Order: sequence, then structure tokens, then C-alpha cells
Amino acid sequence: MNPLQSQGLVQLIGTPIGNLGDITFRAVESIRAAHVVACEDTRHSHRLLSHLGISGKELVALHEHNEQHRAASLVDRALNGERIAFLSDAGTPTISDPGYRLVNACHEAGVRVEVIPGPSAVITALAGSGLPTDAFYFGGFLAVKSGRKAREIAEALAKRETSIFFESPHRLTRTLAAISTLDPHREICVARELTKKFESYHRGTASELLDYFTAHPGKGEITLLIRGEGKRRSSPSD
Repeated sequence: MNPLQSQGLVQLIGTPIGNLGDITFRAVESIRAAHVVACEDTRHSHRLLSHLGISGKELVALHEHNEQHRAASLVDRALNGERIAFLSDAGTPTISDPGYRLVNACHEAGVRVEVIPGPSAVITALAGSGLPTDAFYFGGFLAVKSGRKAREIAEALAKRETSIFFESPHRLTRTLAAISTLDPHREICVARELTKKFESYHRGTASELLDYFTAHPGKGEITLLIRGEGKRRSSPSD
């Protein structure tokens, strides 16, 4: 099917991860031009639009529980020539956020998809951590169950590249304890509240940060980075 068969389109719009001043001019223009704004949380997006001075937009919810059904109706609207803007609560849609099913439905129907780049907690944390940036692995949210989490951490410790995960502040000390048990001297970084007033980067060994956060429980949104071994794995072509 011709991917340009419709005049409508769906735009995935990157939004601030904390500081509302990080919204881009192109993102604002795209929201203004949209016929409908699909949102992970309409209340959250309404506050952003109010901050931007944008009013009168039709807002519809698209989240993990209704995405499959809602994606079909949005694709139909795009096929009829409408411009659809999709905002997740923070950062880029589909990156540990809803939007994957919507994008696939668009490609299957021949609806044009555009990505309006914006802030990313992954890249922000990596750049500010001081850990190697030449290659990295993003694992999304760490598993909640201890067994699976331990396996994910063990795999990260064995990787050559820097590993990046999202973690709940309520589970941070347990996660740091799991890392410290496997490799207490591994260098890690805990990035907190990125782009916000109380943004901080805590870097040290797993055991050092376990001691620190045991005494000073973490608050806010957490991005956890684990330094890789830095050794190139052999391959059949070597």
C-alpha cells in the first residue's frame, strides 16, 4: 500500500520530562495544527497545553488499556485527512510509553507517521552521568520481581556497554543491594529528577551508593546507569 495515500498524518510529539521550558517550537506548532490531540493522560496534557496557551483542542485518551481500540479510530480519522498529535506524559511516545500499536496501525493502513523529537530521560541521564557513551543498552523499567530483576542486573553487569534502566524510588535501595551483591565495586550512577529543580547525579560504586541511599532514601523519578565491563566480546568473524 502506498504510504502517502492519505493527506492526514499522525505525529508523535516529544514533550518535556520535567522542565516545561524544554518544549520545542516545532512541537508547539504541531500541536496547534492538529485536529485532535491523543494523550496518555488527558489531564496531564491539558496542563501542558494550558501552559503553552493552546485551548479548544479535542483531547482523547490513548493509553495501554485502550490503545488497540483507540488506534483504529485515530487511523480512520487520519485516513479522512485529519492531523493527529499524540503526546505521552513525558518524553517520546513509544519509549517505555504507549504508542507502539498506534504506529504499527498507521504503517499497516498507509498513514504517514512523523516523529517530532524532544527530551529523553535516557539520553539526558547518559550524557550527564560521565559513564561511557560510545555504546549503551536501554532496558526500560527494571523487573519488579526479585528473581527476574537479579537476572536483568547480572546481564547488565556482563555487557560491554553502559546499561540504562528506569526504577521506582521505592525499590531503589533493593536494586542497589542486588547490584552490590553481584559486583560491589562496579561503577554506577543514579540520576534523579532530570531537568527539574532538584536534579542530581550520584555516581560511585554500587556499595557506596547503597550506603548513601540507605541513609538518604531516593525520591522522584530515577534513571539508573551501570557501567559496562568495557571489553569487546569475541565473534565468529574475529
